[in-house]
Amino acid sequence: MKILLSNDDGYQAPGIVALYEALKTIADVEVVAPEQNNSAKSNALTLHSPLYVHRASNGFRFVNGTPADCVHIALTGLLGYRPDLVVSGINNGANMGDDTIYSGTVGAAMEGYLFGIPAIAFSQVEKGWAELDAAARKAREIVEQIQAQSMIGAQPWLLNVNMPNLPYEQFKPVRVCRLGRRHAAERVITQESPRGETMYWIGGAGPAKDDSEGTDFHATAQGHVALTPLKVDLTDHDLLGYWSQTAARLQHPPGARS
Repeated sequence: MKILLSNDDGYQAPGIVALYEALKTIADVEVVAPEQNNSAKSNALTLHSPLYVHRASNGFRFVNGTPADCVHIALTGLLGYRPDLVVSGINNGANMGDDTIYSGTVGAAMEGYLFGIPAIAFSQVEKGWAELDAAARKAREIVEQIQAQSMIGAQPWLLNVNMPNLPYEQFKPVRVCRLGRRHAAERVITQESPRGETMYWIGGAGPAKDDSEGTDFHATAQGHVALTPLKVDLTDHDLLGYWSQTAARLQHPPGARS
């Protein structure tokens, strides 16, 4: 099995190092990751400046771009072969609920999925890398189990996995969950620059709004590993009929003669 491994915390982050060490025992793993932290870059691609690839002393390759850049470049020429699986992480902090829209970790995995390759994004719920070896071990187990079920090399799929920061023995079984929801983000932070200009910093993510049973928030709070299958289709299928009626009325705006 050949795995392309990336992340959004940068190629030197403890999470990607731990995940590489765990996965290299079961697969041929190639790392192509961002040079710097690229959290919250989602699926962004760099289109207006050149990208460069360098190799670190540990063999990892790093790119002066986004997580999606890394996977895109790897799959469109850098590797010279098609990997069986794209893995992203382990992220320093949760990617649950609305986080998945912004997440560079999920964005890297999604880029693989868009190329027709099965992909998994792994994250730890709390920041700080506590119990990272346990998370890497659990991630390897999940990949092994999926491989044992012959799900790698078949149809593409995209999984989002969040793991509590617990010792391995304290993990509860993997739970398949839906995404929860967060409240609106916290207020923007303003500061004055040395030149007297106002600087703005994006506020932190809001607390959980929907953390009811069945959500990723609820599962991880109970000590379970949360596994959520994702899809890219953003179409609001439930309201297609409603908007078809609205579109039809647009042919005859109010006050217009028929």
